[in-house]
Amino acid sequence: MITFNQQEQQCFISGRLTQVEVKQLWPKRQELFTASTQVIDLAALEYVDSAGVALLLAFVRLNHASNQQPSVTRQLVNPSEQLIKMIELYDLDAFFGKA
Repeated sequence: MITFNQQEQQCFISGRLTQVEVKQLWPKRQELFTASTQVIDLAALEYVDSAGVALLLAFVRLNHASNQQPSVTRQLVNPSEQLIKMIELYDLDAFFGKA
């Protein structure tokens, strides 16, 4: 199970993000964050597969594709050790921050 906990301009994601969850979340991805969400904290994300990584990257791009506050850029921060391995494997360092 995956949860999204919005706190002001930060959203904390916890749980597992696999293809199963991505299929469920994809149709409602626009609704998972407020327009002012700037930071997506991944510290409590236990496991992510390649479909989950693709969804995380889509989360960063959501505001760019809409007219809602186009100046707000989302950042993915605090990836787990397991996710860091995937970031390195796919050369995605530019999309993920450490803090």
